[in-house]
Amino acid sequence: MKTFNLPQNGKERVVIVGAGFAGLKLARSLAASKYQLVLIDKNNFHQFQPLFYQVATSGIEPASISFPVRKIFQKHANLHFRNTALKQINLSAKHIETADGLLPYDYLVLATGVGNNYFGSESLEKFGLPMKSTAKAIYVRNRILESFEKAILTQNIEEQAQLMSVVIVGGGPTGVELSGAIAEMKNNVLFKDYPELDFSLMQIQLYEAEPRLLNGMSEKAGGDALKYLQRLDVQVFLNEKIENYDGQKVSLGSGTVVNCRNLLWTAGVRGFTISGLPESVYARGNRIKVDAFNQVDDVPRVFAIGDMAYQTENNYPDGHPQVAQVAIQQAKNLAKNLKTGKWKAFNYRDKGSLATIGRNMAVADLPALRLSGFIAWLLWLFVHLMSIVGVKNRVFIFINWAQCYLLRDQSLRVMIKPFRMQE
Repeated sequence: MKTFNLPQNGKERVVIVGAGFAGLKLARSLAASKYQLVLIDKNNFHQFQPLFYQVATSGIEPASISFPVRKIFQKHANLHFRNTALKQINLSAKHIETADGLLPYDYLVLATGVGNNYFGSESLEKFGLPMKSTAKAIYVRNRILESFEKAILTQNIEEQAQLMSVVIVGGGPTGVELSGAIAEMKNNVLFKDYPELDFSLMQIQLYEAEPRLLNGMSEKAGGDALKYLQRLDVQVFLNEKIENYDGQKVSLGSGTVVNCRNLLWTAGVRGFTISGLPESVYARGNRIKVDAFNQVDDVPRVFAIGDMAYQTENNYPDGHPQVAQVAIQQAKNLAKNLKTGKWKAFNYRDKGSLATIGRNMAVADLPALRLSGFIAWLLWLFVHLMSIVGVKNRVFIFINWAQCYLLRDQSLRVMIKPFRMQE
């Protein structure tokens, strides 16, 4: 197999796999260091995952939450990007095998993120609609709009109800935010687009297997989120597991069957198995066990950061939460360690958690304060807007948000399908 075409400059090489929050932050932090940096990803852009649900509900353009990696690297001669996918790691030879060749490394950093966890259900994996990428969020948007176009073509009331209704599985931040966004589409937009349809048929149902919503946040946040969703006419079912889904019928653990053509899956995540790593490094959820410095257990010079990394601390005996702040802080700490050679253990500083439910409705868990309502909503807007990569993207998102807020409308309700999928 061919070896990558890269400059040979005598520098030690750090290979980073994944251009998510963790990988991108690490690459940028090491940009002016003594190392040659090589970042690989199967996409040529960084994706802002917290706003996938807004793409799916026609709130913002897909391009507004995507940023080309090469543009970020333009001013750094020691940063190199290759658009390819990791296949396996050869630990003894110290190289990785990709879809396009071999890439030797001195230090290897795994930051691939995680995928959906269907808990062993093949039917849910086949028929459920996930949102772990921009492309999948676009597909969900197409699916929702397409369902209404089909509903308006039939006179069968039961079929209309199945097509118009939406089931969301998972009461974490994504499930809560997605439920609220779809409810606001129903209440403010869709009835204008489809005046011939009876919107009392449209049911928005959120299912959570735990006793409350937002299980990673405070009880107050979970209770306020439930109150806001009910205000938006979302039906919330707690302590209820989804057992099966065949594309038309949702089978619940309680034995109830719900008719619905659109099931959106946000219930869990699972790490990827990487060929070449010993089986002993995998923890619960296929996360990779790392030490206090984010080095993979008993694997020298190989590190894991971000959602895929499993590191325990006194305050986090089951591993850190799989959120962007953990990934960013791990990347900063690892970059500093690599630059200075003075290895400092990673300790996560929780800066707070946020979730928005709808217009003027959000919840915020800050280190010394619990907020909900309008102030929390403004804080959510500010934090997410400033986290977007690229000034132009921030401007476009702000304009879209302002339009949605002032006009109670989303103007991005278009179905754009890949050419090969069009009839």
